[in-house]
Amino acid sequence: MSLPNEELLQKRLTKLRIREEDLQEDFVRGSGPGGQKINKTSSTVVLRHVPSGLEVRCQRERSQVMNRYWARMELCDRMETIQAEAKMSLQNEREKTRRQNRPRPRGLKNRILKTKKNRSGVKKNRGRVSGDD
Repeated sequence: MSLPNEELLQKRLTKLRIREEDLQEDFVRGSGPGGQKINKTSSTVVLRHVPSGLEVRCQRERSQVMNRYWARMELCDRMETIQAEAKMSLQNEREKTRRQNRPRPRGLKNRILKTKKNRSGVKKNRGRVSGDD
């Protein structure tokens, strides 16, 4: 049985720095539809990447070999997602500080000063009332 794109899988594993030594693989009995066959064979793959703590459970195919392949593909997908999210959050943090530190536009500054002057005039008129007591 030939695996689909085994070279692609190896390239992805290498790119993500996932080594076979870091993977812990268990085979368990499946669950769900399939009847006696699924209940008797341990074709479901539970794949753990020890350094990151990620765990993938794959029961896509009837074959244990194919499930091993698909579990590794799913592990790669999850690792890529986690790395992309980390990269995006770092970029968002940089963008946020850049936006916070840039100077305000001239029009906005003028509007703020205008409302401050108006507010100070309102407060200035709040003095004590001097009248006939």
